[in-house]
Amino acid sequence: MADLSRHLRYFLVVAEELHFSRAAEVLGIAQPPLSQAMRRLERELGVTLFDRLPRGTELTDAGRALRDEAVQFLAAERRLRALMHSIRDGDLGTLRAGVPPETPAAALGELLRRLGEQAPGVDVDLQELTTAEQLDLLAAARLDVGLVHHPVDAADLRRGPVTRVRLGVVLPRVSPLARLTEVTAGQLAGQGLVVFPRVTAPTWYDTLLGQCRDLGFVPARVRHARNPEFLCGLVLAGLGVGLEREDTVRREPRVAWRPLAGDPLWQETSAVWPRRAPHPAAARFGELAGAVLRPRADGPGRILGSPGPWSVVFDKANTPALDP
Repeated sequence: MADLSRHLRYFLVVAEELHFSRAAEVLGIAQPPLSQAMRRLERELGVTLFDRLPRGTELTDAGRALRDEAVQFLAAERRLRALMHSIRDGDLGTLRAGVPPETPAAALGELLRRLGEQAPGVDVDLQELTTAEQLDLLAAARLDVGLVHHPVDAADLRRGPVTRVRLGVVLPRVSPLARLTEVTAGQLAGQGLVVFPRVTAPTWYDTLLGQCRDLGFVPARVRHARNPEFLCGLVLAGLGVGLEREDTVRREPRVAWRPLAGDPLWQETSAVWPRRAPHPAAARFGELAGAVLRPRADGPGRILGSPGPWSVVFDKANTPALDP
């Protein structure tokens, strides 16, 4: 395994440089051993990885396929080694967890409290990250578990229970629409829209705008806000209406949140973690995240004091069983 891992690391550098001499310089080794290592890798895999040309090197179809797989293989190997070291040392070490910036503080506090009770040997390194940032760090083995907004490409990820929270319209409190108990999509005609930037969660962004179009709301212009305070500022400036969860904007008294008729828009969130060599506490984090966002029995549709309807969907086929 050591030779394969080393050869794959060498291969990725050659695939990046597409020149054996430059790759050897980057790796700090002579070119002949590098060329020999690549030929051994080709013999072991039974394919040709490079087209060796007089003025450089190009990847074959097999080489391009291996480039993508090698990144995942080496990331899984790093996670596996970290896991084995944690078991050897008698603890679970640090769980690097990502959460969206708009996650309610009460939910975060409850999640960390429960995780501390159920996995006291885990030191949680909690990071405020967008969905896109979390997926990038998970792929690079620099994050162990993330709380992301769906839909996402989860082919190489397991996921915990999916929690759904409805989105409504954020309006200036002086708007005539704020006098209504609910707003229809048709009543938003001609309005601009203020939402999160696409780069933070590209698939969810495209899905949300597509759903708006399907409902008959085609924004006059789309503006972006990374945090609820800026979103409320743009709404108060008359630059558009917002589409948000109620709990993220309720601290601003000058705006009103109104549900959309029929509750057509929902935001789905769950924890995700690598399928290969996952951190031993990742599944526990995912299960607890779903439990924390689950509706409380003492207040229908309320989560840890947050207003607004929520629901949780358990994906039994994708969620591993946990010890009680």
